[in-house]
Amino acid sequence: MNSHSNSTLVGTAGGTFLSIVPNLNSEDLIKTVILATVGAVVSFSISVLLKYLCKKHKK
Repeated sequence: MNSHSNSTLVGTAGGTFLSIVPNLNSEDLIKTVILATVGAVVSFSISVLLKYLCKKHKK
C-alpha cells in the first residue's frame, strides 16, 4: 500500500508552490520563459535535423 495519500502530496506541492511564489521576480520569470522557449526551439530543430540526416543516410 502506498504510504502517501493524495491529500499529503497535494498539500506538499501546494505548500512548496506557495513558498516559492513570493520570491519570484518578474525579471526571473521572463528570463525563465525566454530560456525555456529557446531550449524548446533548439531541441525541436535538432530533432528535425537528425531525422532528416537519418533519412538521407539510409538512402
